[in-house]
Amino acid sequence: MVLDDLGSSLRGTLNKLQGKSRLSEEDVEAVVKEIQRSLLQADVDVSLVMGLSDSIRERALEEEPPAGTTARDHVLRIVYEEMVALVGESTDLPLEEQTIMLAGLQGSGKTTSAAKMAWWFSKKGLRPAVIQTDTFRPGAYDQAKQMAERAEVEFYGDPDNDDPVDIARKGLEATADADVHIVDTAGRHALEEGLIDELEEIEAVVDPDRNLLVLDAAIGQGAKEQASRFDEAVGIDGVVITKLDGTAKGGGALAAVDQTGSSIAFLGTGEEVGDIERFEPSGFISRLLGMGDLKQLTERVERAMEETQAEEDWDPEDLMKGEFTLNDMRKQMNAMNRMGPLDQVLDMIPGLGGGLKDQLPDDAMDVTQDRLRDFEVIMDSMTENELENPRSVGQSQVERIARGSGKDEETVRELLEQHKMMSRMMKQFQGMGDGDMQRMMKQMQQGGGGGGGLGGMGPFGD
Repeated sequence: MVLDDLGSSLRGTLNKLQGKSRLSEEDVEAVVKEIQRSLLQADVDVSLVMGLSDSIRERALEEEPPAGTTARDHVLRIVYEEMVALVGESTDLPLEEQTIMLAGLQGSGKTTSAAKMAWWFSKKGLRPAVIQTDTFRPGAYDQAKQMAERAEVEFYGDPDNDDPVDIARKGLEATADADVHIVDTAGRHALEEGLIDELEEIEAVVDPDRNLLVLDAAIGQGAKEQASRFDEAVGIDGVVITKLDGTAKGGGALAAVDQTGSSIAFLGTGEEVGDIERFEPSGFISRLLGMGDLKQLTERVERAMEETQAEEDWDPEDLMKGEFTLNDMRKQMNAMNRMGPLDQVLDMIPGLGGGLKDQLPDDAMDVTQDRLRDFEVIMDSMTENELENPRSVGQSQVERIARGSGKDEETVRELLEQHKMMSRMMKQFQGMGDGDMQRMMKQMQQGGGGGGGLGGMGPFGD
């Protein structure tokens, strides 16, 4: 995730305050220096870093912690509030008819973002259309068309027309029935006058409700100049930050937001069409600080369940009845895969994600993903009777399944043990009443008692 190093180092610094009831100047200075170091490494503008540092230092030394609040939680709340203020509000994007124009340099991810945004709007019940006007980059039309097909949204482009303004005009006419029009424009390798002129001409024709600047998370300090030039030309209402799934630092995007006085609209978190999320400042910073993001987690779970149900004719409520089979486990795994990479999902669990990830080896998440894929291959080599009655699988069957799947016997047995554990857990849930479930969710929201949450004081409190 963007600024992941900041989250890890900040959590380590804050954990050193564990058990303290009052803060010394040395304690506060240690936190402030860690924030400065991590943000500057993440390419956040120096003036923004210094302003944030001063605010945190002043509040931490002058404000009295509420009764019963530890020094660590007091500082965590201040850091949380100041960082939410730094990234600002989310770009206003009402779920209604509108036209959005995307701008940005070549390679920033505009074409991919156009399809992802269209997919996002379609999941909200609107009918979106992508209009591709890039006549400069070879392959832009084909890429946009393929992405729109994967997103299952309406698309317009014309590979035989070399006039982007004419394509935009005809695209709006051809997709007049759409609720949301997303106009993808051409980029260049640098801020050329031709690019700016073309943008201004397209804007005059499509009359967008919002102009969004698409920025690669690795842009660094160059984001300030980009944002300034695009803002002068067409006005920037929001920023889309792409490629946050890699090792990008991402801080330059914060500088861009500050430069244009706008806000962040979307975050691109992976290569698949569904790897996009609406930027929510409180949840974003909560994940960064290891406090979780239940809203985003709930959205991903609901979407994954709906898609799995639609494709596999499966009702998750069936898990609460009868025996839990390997077929049930496979459907659960499919739903988990639809939620996205495990490290992103862990970040959203209050009191678990950040702290747990910090303790794991760098490749732990990859190993876990690989193991899930191994389990899938193993289940493909099992008979229907074995999938429905995993307790009946003996040693000779383990040997046969291992040969058929190309996996070792130990991994086959590990799958069976995993199933037993999940089956026991399902039986516990079956015995839970509504009150028990509500208490469990409340405990999760408060960090599970593991020191990762803020109780009723944090963003998930009352």
